[in-house]
Amino acid sequence: MSQKPSIPKGTRDFTPQEMANRNYIFNTIKSVFQLYGFQQIETPAMENLSTLMGKYGEEGDKLLFKILNSGDFLTNVNDAELLERNSIKLTNKIAEKGLRYDLTVPFARFVVQNRDKISFPFKRYQIQPVWRADRPQKGRYREFYQCDVDVVGSDSLLNELELIQIVDEVYRRLKINVVIKINNRKILSGIAEIIGEAEKITDITVAIDKLDKIGLEKVNEEIASKGISQDAIDKLQPILQLSGTNAEKLNRLKSVLAGSETGLNGVEEMGTIFTLCETMQIQTKVELDLTLARGLNYYTGAIFEVKAMDVEIGSITGGGRYDNLTGVFGMPGVSGVGISFGADRIYDVLNQLNLYPETSEEQTQVLFVSFGENELMYCLPWLKTFRENSINCEIYPEPAKMKKQLSYADNKNIPFVAIVGENEMNANKVMLKNMKTGVQQLCSPEEVIREIGLK
Repeated sequence: MSQKPSIPKGTRDFTPQEMANRNYIFNTIKSVFQLYGFQQIETPAMENLSTLMGKYGEEGDKLLFKILNSGDFLTNVNDAELLERNSIKLTNKIAEKGLRYDLTVPFARFVVQNRDKISFPFKRYQIQPVWRADRPQKGRYREFYQCDVDVVGSDSLLNELELIQIVDEVYRRLKINVVIKINNRKILSGIAEIIGEAEKITDITVAIDKLDKIGLEKVNEEIASKGISQDAIDKLQPILQLSGTNAEKLNRLKSVLAGSETGLNGVEEMGTIFTLCETMQIQTKVELDLTLARGLNYYTGAIFEVKAMDVEIGSITGGGRYDNLTGVFGMPGVSGVGISFGADRIYDVLNQLNLYPETSEEQTQVLFVSFGENELMYCLPWLKTFRENSINCEIYPEPAKMKKQLSYADNKNIPFVAIVGENEMNANKVMLKNMKTGVQQLCSPEEVIREIGLK
C-alpha cells in the first residue's frame, strides 16, 4: 500500500482561490510600496551560512535551516568528530549554505555586493519566502512570505515616518484595525546602563521581548538566570510597567535616563517621530511600548511592531533601524531602516475577519459553453476579442451537458456564462447569463463588454 503523501509541518498548500486571496495581499502591499518610490529586488532562497550566522543572535542561529553539502558531505568528518556529537562543529563541516531566515541580512549583503550599481539613499522592497526551524503553531510557520521595505544610506527620521505612513496606508486598504507599537533600542540601552547592567543589554532585550508571551514573572526569572542582579531587576520593573500617553512616558523617561546620553538620544528620536506623525495626521494609533524589544541583534534605533486589534495573533508587521548591518560585510557606516509585513499572518487575519473582496482580478469573468465543433469554432474569435479588451475568459474545452458546464462555472465563481447555439450563431451574438441573478440576454461582443463594465 502506497504511503499517503504529506507536506512538512509548518508549511501549507494553497488552492487557486487561496492564491487569489494571497495575491490580493501582495498586490495591495506592493502598490503602496511603489507609491512611496521603492524599487523591487530579489535575492536567492539560499545564502552562504557565513552570511547568515551570527546576525540573529544565539536563538536565531538555532532556527536557521542548514543545507547539507552536495555529494558525500561526511568526507571531511572523522570518526572522533562523529562520536563527539558536537552539532555546531559538525554543521560547520557538512553544511556551507542555509535557507534565508529573513530578507534584511540578505539585503545588506546585496547592498555591499551591488554598491556600484545602486544610488543612495537606496529604497528597496522585496516580497519572497523565508524559512525558520521554529515549532509550528497558530500564526507561526516554518515557511512564510515576508514583504520587506527598507531605506539604506540615510539617517533621517523622515524614513521612520514614511514607514509608519506605509503601515497606515496598507492596513487601511486591507481594512484591518491595527495599533503600531514603537520603541527605541537606545532607550533600552539607556535603561540597561541606569540599572547597572549595560553589558547585559542583549540578554535583557531578548527576555523582555517575550513579555506578551510568558508574562512578567517568567521574564524576570529569565533575566535573573542570565546573572543579572535582583537590585537591577527591581529597578527595571517600574520602567517596564510605565503607563500614560506617549508624551507622558517620554517626559518620565527624560528623568529616569538623565544619566544616560544614549538613552536621552533615544527619547529625543522618539519625540521627533511622534511630532512627525502628528504633523502628517497618521490615523492609525502609534503607541510607545517600552516592553517592545525585538530580539534581533542588529537593531540600533527605532523598532516597530504592528498588532491586529480584532484577532488574537502575534505581530503582523515588525522592523526597525539598523545603523551598521552592512559593516559585517565590509561596508561600515551605512545606516538603514525597514519593516516587514508578515503576509501569512495577514492572510490568517483576513480569513478570520472575512475581509477579502468578493471578486479577484485573477477570476475568470466569462465562461463560453461548448456544445459541438461548430459552436467551439464560433466562440474562438469572441475569446480573442474579449482578452484583447482585458476580460478574463475561458471556454469549456469539450462538448458536455449544460448542467455540467454550469456547475463548472459555479465551482469557479465565474459570474457570467456565454451560451452559443444555432440561433445565437445566426444572429452573430451570444446568450449571456448572469450566474448570480439568472437573467439571460442576447448580446453582441460590444454589449458583453459593456455589461461586464470594463470598457
